[in-house]
Amino acid sequence: MAPIKLIIDTDPGVDDSMAILAAFNSPEVEIVGLTSIYGNVPTSMATRNAITLCALAGRVDVPVVEGSHKSLRGAAKERIADFVHGSDGFGNTNPQLAEGEPAPGSAAEFIVQQASKHPGEVVVLALAALTNVALALHLDPTLPEKLNRVVVLGGAFQVNGNVNPAAEANIFGDPDAANVVFSKLPNCWVVGLDVTHQCLMTTEQINGMAGRGAHGTFLRDITQFYLDYHRGVYGMEAVYMHDATALAAVVRPDLFEWHAGAVLVVADGPAKGRTIRDEGKKRWVGANEWQGLPAVKVALGVRGSEVVEWVLDRMTR
Repeated sequence: MAPIKLIIDTDPGVDDSMAILAAFNSPEVEIVGLTSIYGNVPTSMATRNAITLCALAGRVDVPVVEGSHKSLRGAAKERIADFVHGSDGFGNTNPQLAEGEPAPGSAAEFIVQQASKHPGEVVVLALAALTNVALALHLDPTLPEKLNRVVVLGGAFQVNGNVNPAAEANIFGDPDAANVVFSKLPNCWVVGLDVTHQCLMTTEQINGMAGRGAHGTFLRDITQFYLDYHRGVYGMEAVYMHDATALAAVVRPDLFEWHAGAVLVVADGPAKGRTIRDEGKKRWVGANEWQGLPAVKVALGVRGSEVVEWVLDRMTR
């Protein structure tokens, strides 16, 4: 089969770096571009970090296109996760950053252009707030017919969030954009904390990456700060592989248990960012806001150890 044409919408980020370098080592995908967005770091830093990761992978031919600096409402990121990923996004290792420039245009324009150029072939792996994807849908309302699918890292459906008990960080970053995506994309697959919290890379596995493949030592080094965060907050000798789990869902969806249903996101108030799925277990009497929305696929089960082994293999080739 031909490789999946993949756009990675990203905010690197330690776990984004895991996913991106693993993707470059995966023959099942052809990375046609990276688009940047705020989240773990501000958008401008996300752009620079994405360019640096492409250079590290020896793929300076892959375009990096800068995305939105603000949410659909025009709000700046409320909280940058430097306490999770370090002030540089690379676990405060301060690596030499590549000097290349982003490709012209906006992230939303790039997504539309690639989907139009390769109808039915492009998968968007959305690893941060969904602002860029929502803006692309505004630019081209026929985009759902052109994209193969969008795989979203986000949401918490049967578990607590990680920003607060209600919300997962990426959805919290722009809940309005998430509602646009979930309401307009029937070909949407959602990988949230329900499954990423079952995909843990242990301290032993992290340190075991050193010297393996082209990027094992780099990934081991940047993950130490991320590991310290997990020790302090979760009290565990392991890290959650959020972004790399979403990459695994692109290539190995068979490792996940998918449940279809309409999804709405709470846009305001103390539960801002909460994702609520219609489980489809009854016929509702009277109208509600979930009716008429597409049934997106939500991952609620995962073969976690197999995902971790797959990701470790791809990161250290």
